[in-house]
Amino acid sequence: MALFGLFNKDKKERLDKGLELTKESVFSKLSRAVAGKSTVDDEVLDNLEEVLVSSDVGVETTLKIIKNIEARIAKDKYLGTSELNSILKAEVAELLDLKKEQQKGYSIPSIEGPYVIMVVGVNGVGKTTTIGKLASQFKADGKKVILGAADTFRAAAVDQLKIWGKRADVTVIEKGMNADPASVAYDTLKSALAQNADIVLIDTAGRLHNKVNLMNELTKIKAVMQKVIPDAPHEVLLVLDGSTGQNAIEQARQFTKATDVSSLALTKIDGTAKGGVVIGIVDQFQIPVKYIGVGEGIEDLQLFNAHEFVDSLFN
Repeated sequence: MALFGLFNKDKKERLDKGLELTKESVFSKLSRAVAGKSTVDDEVLDNLEEVLVSSDVGVETTLKIIKNIEARIAKDKYLGTSELNSILKAEVAELLDLKKEQQKGYSIPSIEGPYVIMVVGVNGVGKTTTIGKLASQFKADGKKVILGAADTFRAAAVDQLKIWGKRADVTVIEKGMNADPASVAYDTLKSALAQNADIVLIDTAGRLHNKVNLMNELTKIKAVMQKVIPDAPHEVLLVLDGSTGQNAIEQARQFTKATDVSSLALTKIDGTAKGGVVIGIVDQFQIPVKYIGVGEGIEDLQLFNAHEFVDSLFN
């Protein structure tokens, strides 16, 4: 299946605007870190470490970046503070593995039958909205899409998905609040096969208060789906709220323990200066960020392009 949402000038401008708060925060701190200095010395590195940690890059990833810069200094014997921006950009690009990301691409693979995406994440991160926006984009790309309302513990979640389904003009399979989530997923896949759907998006409950129950529930949903489509789900997409910074990293840690997360969507990047969390999450979990949310509109949920992200953040 073809790649949708290819990067263009309009999307780049949206990304630039969405990263404005993060960029302003990082570079104002960076300016203070090198004030009065001509070379990168221990004091500058200490200040840079503080800049990165306070920008939600994360301690582990920050230390890795600092260590790499120290290695450059040891090799080159001299590093001017004027070069620090380009050096930082290169280090972040390396962490995000640009070459690998660009080669991999984010097309929906051509398979026999529907491509099933199970969407997970805690309540309030924009999970159902992300599903709705993806449904709209896939539909606009000519795909037949079916949604499964398996977040049955909140009536609002089912209703919200139905609103998105109507807006995107796609079918929503639902059994209302308190229905068995696995049963909803089963019926959704059955319907998808019967209707020759291209893509299925399954919404799931977003609770972390009891990790054992969460793990058991997600495992049950997957097992029941595999009775209909043996390889389902083909993708487990974890939605994280980028504006929560380190809390998003903790959520990623819990969900990657609970299920086999294969891709990430980071929402609400535009309303925060915590966009650095993208760098830390990719580095710590080695799971690709597939989508990034830089605004309220449907088109503001973009395919993540590591090259464009680094360009927007550092140029």
